[in-house]
Amino acid sequence: MSICPKYRVSKARGRKRRFASWISKVKLPKLVKCKKCGAYALAHKVCRACGNYNGRLIIEKKLKNVE
Repeated sequence: MSICPKYRVSKARGRKRRFASWISKVKLPKLVKCKKCGAYALAHKVCRACGNYNGRLIIEKKLKNVE
């Protein structure tokens, strides 16, 4: 025989309980400043602005000609 709840739990109360445990696990990505150009990039990734990683050129970026 299983345990029966004494009262019905509303959707709002159940969702509130679920959301409380979920929100603690959400983390923002770690952003660091690029040493070359100063743009913010993800940690341990190649900089999207200049193509450098750890002080070395990894990806050569092509400049767009604006006329």
